[in-house]
Amino acid sequence: MLTAFTAGLLLITISELGDKTFCIAMLLAMKHSRRLVFIGVVAALAAMTILSVAMGQVVSLLPKTYIWYAEVALFIGFGLKLLYDAYRMSPYAACEDITKEAKETIAQASLTSQTGPNYAIIGQAFLLTFVAEWGDRTQFATITLAASNHPVGVTIGAILGHAICAAIAVMGGRLVAGRISERTVTYLGGILFIIFGIVAAVQGK
Repeated sequence: MLTAFTAGLLLITISELGDKTFCIAMLLAMKHSRRLVFIGVVAALAAMTILSVAMGQVVSLLPKTYIWYAEVALFIGFGLKLLYDAYRMSPYAACEDITKEAKETIAQASLTSQTGPNYAIIGQAFLLTFVAEWGDRTQFATITLAASNHPVGVTIGAILGHAICAAIAVMGGRLVAGRISERTVTYLGGILFIIFGIVAAVQGK
C-alpha cells in the first residue's frame, strides 16, 4: 500500500504542476474565493481519481500478462512522448500556451462575474476541472497504477498529489507559473513515467 501511495503521489504531483487544470485553478482563484475554488477543484480531481481507480479495478480483471504489457507500454510511451515534447520546447518556455487554453475554457463557460453564490462558484470550479481532466494522461496513469497496485494507496496518494497542486495554484499560481520552466517539468514527468515503466517491467518478470 505504501508503494502504491508513493507512486500515486509522485506521479500526480509532478505531472499536474503547470497542467491545464493547474492553470484553471489559478485563473479562477484570481476572480473568486480561493477557498471555494480549492474545494471545487479538489472535489473534481478526487471524483476523477476515484472513478479512474474504479476503472483500474475493472481492468485488473483482465489476464495479468495483458495488464503487464499494457502498463509497461503506457508508461514508457507517455514518458517518451513527454521527453520528445520537452526536447522541442524552448528552454525558456513557461506556461503561456496552457494558460491561454485555460483562459479560453473559462471564457467559454462565461465565468465573468467575481461574485456569486458559494455553491455556484464551487460548482463551476468542479465542472471545469472535471471536464479538463477527463482523458488527461494522468487519468490513464491512475487507471494503470490502480490495475496493478493497491487501489486505496493509489487513491490516497493521487488525491493528495492533486490537492497539493491545487493549493499551490490557488495560493500563488501566477507567481509559480511564471517561474516554472514548462520544459523542465515536462522532462521530469517524462523521466518519471519511464522509471515507472521500467519498474513495472522488472516487477512483472
